[in-house]
Amino acid sequence: MPRLGVAVKRVLVGRPQRSDRLPHTLLPKRIALPVFASDAMSSVAYAPEEIFLTLSAAGIAAYAFSPWVGLAVVIVLITVVTSYRQVVHAYPSGGGDYEVATVNLGRRAGLVVASALLVDYTLTVAVSISAAAANIGALIPYVGQHKVGFAVAAIVVLTALNLRGVRESGVAFAVPTYLFILGLGTMIIWGLTRALLLGEVVRAPSADVELLAEGDAFTGLALAMLVLRSFTQGCAALTGVEAISNGVPAFRKPKSRNAATTLLLLGVISVSLFAGLIALAHIAGAKVAEHPATQIASAPPGYVQHTLVAQLAQAVFSDFPAGFVFVVVVTALILVLAANTAYNGFPVLGSILSQDRYLPRQLHTRGDRLAFSNGILVLAAVASVLVVGFDAEVTRLIALYTVGVFTSFTLSQSGMLRHWNRQLATETDPAARRRMLRARTINGFGAGLTGLVLLVVLITKFTRGAWIAIAAMAVFYVMMQAIRRHYDRVAAELVPGETDSVLPSRVHAIVLVSTLHKPTLRALAYARATRPDVLEAVTVNVDTVDTKRLMREWEARKIPVPLKVVESPYREITKPVLDYVKRIRSDNPRDVVTVFIPEYVVGHWWEQILHNQSALRLKGRLLFQPGVMVTSVPWQLRSSERVATRRPETPPGSTRRGYEPTSRDGDAASAAKAGAASAGRRRP
Repeated sequence: MPRLGVAVKRVLVGRPQRSDRLPHTLLPKRIALPVFASDAMSSVAYAPEEIFLTLSAAGIAAYAFSPWVGLAVVIVLITVVTSYRQVVHAYPSGGGDYEVATVNLGRRAGLVVASALLVDYTLTVAVSISAAAANIGALIPYVGQHKVGFAVAAIVVLTALNLRGVRESGVAFAVPTYLFILGLGTMIIWGLTRALLLGEVVRAPSADVELLAEGDAFTGLALAMLVLRSFTQGCAALTGVEAISNGVPAFRKPKSRNAATTLLLLGVISVSLFAGLIALAHIAGAKVAEHPATQIASAPPGYVQHTLVAQLAQAVFSDFPAGFVFVVVVTALILVLAANTAYNGFPVLGSILSQDRYLPRQLHTRGDRLAFSNGILVLAAVASVLVVGFDAEVTRLIALYTVGVFTSFTLSQSGMLRHWNRQLATETDPAARRRMLRARTINGFGAGLTGLVLLVVLITKFTRGAWIAIAAMAVFYVMMQAIRRHYDRVAAELVPGETDSVLPSRVHAIVLVSTLHKPTLRALAYARATRPDVLEAVTVNVDTVDTKRLMREWEARKIPVPLKVVESPYREITKPVLDYVKRIRSDNPRDVVTVFIPEYVVGHWWEQILHNQSALRLKGRLLFQPGVMVTSVPWQLRSSERVATRRPETPPGSTRRGYEPTSRDGDAASAAKAGAASAGRRRP
């Protein structure tokens, strides 16, 4: 990596950390809460709004259902939080839903959960960032007009922060998360106090506008479906709860107890903020429409619909503008940082799946800062595509969102039921059995409730975009199955057999030559030092004059290695070499053929283009030939020496190499001219 690139990386990511520093990166509860629970807490900034937006299709009268819809969401949230407290105690290794489903329901169920979680994590980033853009747009109109650009830039910043490591990103995100809790909590308490205790009027800017119904949404089955859909939209408040069960290894000891306590704090805070916002919205008369242009009537000139949180902050802090600004800013910040939950969950899950050979092994290892860097980069790339593809519209993205969430919830809780049944079958201690029976009841109720919600989600959201999430889950599932089959097939092929340790009968060495110069002489000397049974230099005759000159120089220097020439009437290099090597192998199948290729080590990328092409083609083809070994013999040019001097951080093996150029025309293709000839086998 060039010095400038190294400097930029160190500024953005920081210096590498040793592996033995990993225990020092574990999180206390006060840092773990914003790291793993910021998504679930921040979702209360848009989940209540989604309930009102969906009900708005039936007009203002349908808002009467919002408290009951909110109550249903709260019940589900409490159930899920309580259920996951059982999970973190039973499975503290960090596999979360994936491990629970795999161990108790089988590999296929585990892959379904993994697919759902991977989709959910990418949508978490896209939804949170898009919601942040919408909230900032209430304060800064320019951001509202360029939401996609803002969202992509925010993803880049989050990616850089997370590449610095889990602990550093957690410390950076802790203050905004707690400020959000403080800001929203203060707004709710002060708003309810003003309205209920002080008797003051708290009115949202949209309180006096008229909200029109769309078609016949307020009749019969249409209304029932609308209420159910508003419930599923509000269930976005549950997203991120599972992240704590996936991240138990990142907690300080005692890990399970700290994770369970963090879950409890998450549940209390989320329920309080969610219910408080719905109550305050009713008192303030706030209105939000899914299609403001057609649904909002009698609005004042220049009316712009802001988010529910922005409207409530404006109503509560009508005499204190700084309070409005503070709430909007911290809400936008927490929504940006809420994506951090996915930045911690996705890479950890990817590492576990990679260890189980369901994802590429590059996702398993940690980077310079002890974070799973490759997983972080993959998540950022996919989330950016979603943001651009859906124009950073929260309502459109949420339609895809809750399918994966409740799929993993349902299968995880069903797996916990089987887990407790197995434990109860062997447990004889009465106290332990009572504890297990209580846990089984909680997980059973959770499985039934989340399964019902999943069914409602599929019915109400399938045609509105949920099918995209289901298709994505299917793609992940098939892809992981294919990756596992590939790794299994490779592992089976690499199992040593009885004959694999048998020595070859002979080693036939070939040195590829285009011009007699220093790199060629070094390759010849190295090949002789290996003492093969047969050694020969070969060249391809693409130009008769040049070939004859090479032969004269060879004889004049009295080189003790025979030079073989292979004709190439079509001036091709690669095929004659391959044909010659195949001929040697077919004549002596137990022989090993070693091909030595002199190469230049160059210091600049443009030198690589000038010198490397034919050698790369030759090596690429030779590597596919059984019984053929390819050995590169490097020759360092002065440009590479200068680069090595000023680049002490360049890792071994990263220097660029190119095959030797010919002195005849300097062309990269003729630089790799090599050949083979028959007869004349001798020991060097």
